[in-house]
Amino acid sequence: MNSTILNFGLIGASGYIAPRHMKAIKETGNRLVAALDPHDSIGIMDSHFPEANFFTEPERFDRHLDKLRRGKENKIDYVSICSPNYLHDAHIRMSLRNSCHAICEKPLVLNPWNLDALAEIEKETGKNIYTILQLRLHPAIKALKEKIENGPKDKVYNVKLTYITSRGKWYHVSWKGDIQKSGGVSTNIGIHFFDMLSWIFGDVKEVIIDDSAEDFARGKLKLQRANVSWNLSINAEHIPAAALAAGKRTFRSITIEEEELEFSEGFTDLHTESYREILAGRGFGIADTLTSIQIAEQIRRLTVK
Repeated sequence: MNSTILNFGLIGASGYIAPRHMKAIKETGNRLVAALDPHDSIGIMDSHFPEANFFTEPERFDRHLDKLRRGKENKIDYVSICSPNYLHDAHIRMSLRNSCHAICEKPLVLNPWNLDALAEIEKETGKNIYTILQLRLHPAIKALKEKIENGPKDKVYNVKLTYITSRGKWYHVSWKGDIQKSGGVSTNIGIHFFDMLSWIFGDVKEVIIDDSAEDFARGKLKLQRANVSWNLSINAEHIPAAALAAGKRTFRSITIEEEELEFSEGFTDLHTESYREILAGRGFGIADTLTSIQIAEQIRRLTVK
């Protein structure tokens, strides 16, 4: 890793995932110089980078990045993007225009055809766009990929994915409840799993929707080396009775040939590990995101009647 202290900007500082990025910036030995969020309830910054400049207006944040770019001190090297899904594209562009690399939460964009334009901007600016695909760094999932690669080459596996994570009424009022802004449940809670499964089991052959509503979707995913039955939901009523009785509001299960993949532990430091990989030149870029974005977009298109 580069021993030089790097300067970071952060867009979406008050969101759920932003503290993981702040922690990753700090734990990789770097510093947050400027942050942007329309909401100013971000006392969490005091635990990480109280000295960082803060903006509530993107125009002033953009101006600040440009000013630092033209100056001799505190030029921003990377901008971390944790804003709502539909704004990722614009915030990536803002970052690269200001001569910063971008580290963006999933998904880079909602529609796969928008990736081509971002690739052009990468070439024009000479700056890179990275994304956080942390499940690829999870030890249990890396081990599974190695097991599949070393197993029978012609075997097609039967896989079942269930991910139910309860969300309250606020969800439907927020941008996450607007499918045009969030991409729906397939993007909000499913895209990391679709990335992980396609990374392990290969290219997509077919996407099928069995049933769907605004708070859930179920279907099939035929991959090169797996037939996947998937079930995604934010409805607490869909949580299995045993999990509810245990007081759980989230249920996550992946089985391969009816054998449970145990990966409930080891999530704590995956953002920091993602940053280490990026800063070492091994980050996941535009091409790595294409398949999962295609899957999520197809589900959305098949879901919206």
